[in-house]
Parts: sequence; C-alpha cells; structure tokens
Amino acid sequence: HSIIIMTDADVDGAHIRTLLLTFFFRQMPEIIERGHIFIAQPPLYKIKRGKQEQYIKDEEAMESYLTHIALEKAALHPAPEAPAITDEAFAELVADYRATQDTVSRMANLVPREVLHEMLTLPRVSAELLEDKAGLIAWAEKLSERLPDAGRSGSHFVVNVVDDVERNSNKVQVKVITHGIPRDYLLDKDFFTGGGYSKLATMSEKLSATLEEGAYIQRGERVHMIEDFWDTIQWLLNEAKKGFSIQRYKGLGEMNPDQLWETTMDPETRRMLQVTIEDAIGADKMFTTLMGDEVEPRRAFIEANALNVANLDF
Repeated sequence: HSIIIMTDADVDGAHIRTLLLTFFFRQMPEIIERGHIFIAQPPLYKIKRGKQEQYIKDEEAMESYLTHIALEKAALHPAPEAPAITDEAFAELVADYRATQDTVSRMANLVPREVLHEMLTLPRVSAELLEDKAGLIAWAEKLSERLPDAGRSGSHFVVNVVDDVERNSNKVQVKVITHGIPRDYLLDKDFFTGGGYSKLATMSEKLSATLEEGAYIQRGERVHMIEDFWDTIQWLLNEAKKGFSIQRYKGLGEMNPDQLWETTMDPETRRMLQVTIEDAIGADKMFTTLMGDEVEPRRAFIEANALNVANLDF
C-alpha cells in the first residue's frame, strides 16, 4: 500500500506538502524509507486554442511551451539589412539567455537583480580591468547609467570604484538606497572571477557579437525593435499567448471531476513523484526555518526570497 499526497499546484499546496512530509518524517519515517510516499503532480495551467487543449505542469513548463510556440513563427534580424536568424540558432540564443536568467535568480540573494541584469549589457570585467582603476571607473559609470532610477524601482543606486588594498586591486561598490535606508554591495575579485559572473559576461559577449544597432524581431507582420533582450523575450511570450485561452488552477477544486481524473488521478496517465528520505529532511528543515522558534533564520529566508515571488495566491 502507498500514500499519495495530492495538494493544489500553487504556493499554498506546496506549504501543505511541506507540513505533511514533515509529519511523516517525524512520526513515521519508515514509510518514507520504504518508498511508500508519493506526491501527485496536478497541472497548474490549461492552455487551449480552438478544440485543442493541453495541461501544463508549472510556470517553467508554461514559459518553455510558449517560447517554443513563439519561435516557430519568429525571426531575429541582427541588423536592419542582415539576413534573419531562425530555427535552431535563434532557439539556442533564447535558451542560453533563459539559462542566464536562472543564474541571475540564484545570484540575486547576494547582488541586486537590477545590477546583475545590466551586466548582460556590459563588457566583461577581467582581472586586468580590476587593476586598471580608470578603466574600471568607466565601466562603473556605464553600469550606473543603465540602472533604473528611484521613480521606476523605488530604489536609488550609487556606483563607485574603491581600492581593494588586500589584493592590490580595485572593487566596485554599489550602494542601494531604498526608502532612505542604504545597503552596500561590494563586487570584488572573487565576484568577478566566479562562475556565476562568468556566465553573465559570456552571455553579454554573445549578445554583443550577435546584435547590432537596429536589430529587431519579426513575427508574422509584427516587428519588435531590440533594446533589452529580456523585454524582447517577454514580447515574444505575449505574442505567443494571442489566440490561446489560458486557465491557471489555484486549486484542485477549480477542476471539473473529469479534468481531475484525467490530469491527476487516472492510474494510466497520472504522474507521481516518489518521496525519498532526503526530500523529507529538506521539508523538515524548511518547516523548522519558517515555523520554528528561531527568528533570525526566518527573517533571513524572507529577506532572501521576498523579491523572487512571482505569484502570490490568496
């Protein structure tokens, strides 16, 4: 016999799964060790056009699906008179850029997302440039010019170059002032030689080598001039949504009985994840962080993840 945990596909459902896994881990760990706990995988979306409909698992799968639809009818023109880039080459560029955004999300706990995003438009900071104070100041000025002002973001950014005495080098100081409260971020040699920054710089070099002034995307009769590649991706996704009806299921109760059976309960088609003891340990750790008596770990978690919330269900 097995136990199947079936909760809503939204954030609340994830919370309930965490509570249930913590309960089984603390009270009946042998059930998990023997592989008897499974998690149902209800879809978060249904996308429909005409009589064709498809269920989509989550946000990432939805973005991937829409990107595929968008690229089928789109062409990238690197310059006004340049031949179009289509098919695999265009898809590869978009896939690489999306992967870079995953890197930005992971690094955003340490460096403001706005700063990381603009690094995709700037030249690579090499070890040599860190030792060239005048050159690094010029780079920092370009970063400062590209950062949003307080009117758009609610924050004011001040970028300076300061001495890194210990390494006989320089580092970039980014001061973020939000509602009058300053917070400093120091980007030193460790940051600029790290794997995360290297991925951003490589993507920046790839975009710079591909796109020239006047580059644009054409999809059917629609044309979008490329200024920021992130905005271009969002334009493509919005174009792909046209003609589709998209339903987001906040709860299993929003599905008709036949939909619930087809997507989540039918043994012939359903998808389930088997819970391992490592999964349960992770759930228990999360429960302890968010519901335990220690305030500091909870505050640190909230501060680190507050800006990453995409959909908050009520």
